[in-house]
Amino acid sequence: TTLRYHLMPVRVAKMSKSGDSRCWRGCGDTGTLLHGWWECKLVQPLWKTVWRFLRKLTLELPCDPAIALLGIYPRDTEMLRHRSTCTPMFIAALSTIAKTWKEPKCPSNDKWIKKMWFR
Repeated sequence: TTLRYHLMPVRVAKMSKSGDSRCWRGCGDTGTLLHGWWECKLVQPLWKTVWRFLRKLTLELPCDPAIALLGIYPRDTEMLRHRSTCTPMFIAALSTIAKTWKEPKCPSNDKWIKKMWFR
């Protein structure tokens, strides 16, 4: 699970009593759970690619971490019908981010695309 295997720098710093709670990817920001999966400037290009792909499919969805990370879709849109299309894309993106967890690099868009088509 995320809490067991993908500990964030903030949590590790508290557990080990060290003062370094910065992001492992080297961006310099505080490494919180939301930062690691969504806000980090090295992860954002992948999420922007996902949303660009959704727009090409003419699926207008707000760029919101609650949708991508938690699967909470807005009720007032027609997106509930398209969850079966969007959710696998988000899962593939999360898996791609997890593969490069402690590496100081951006998750690859190519790996995300391959993960989507060759699950």
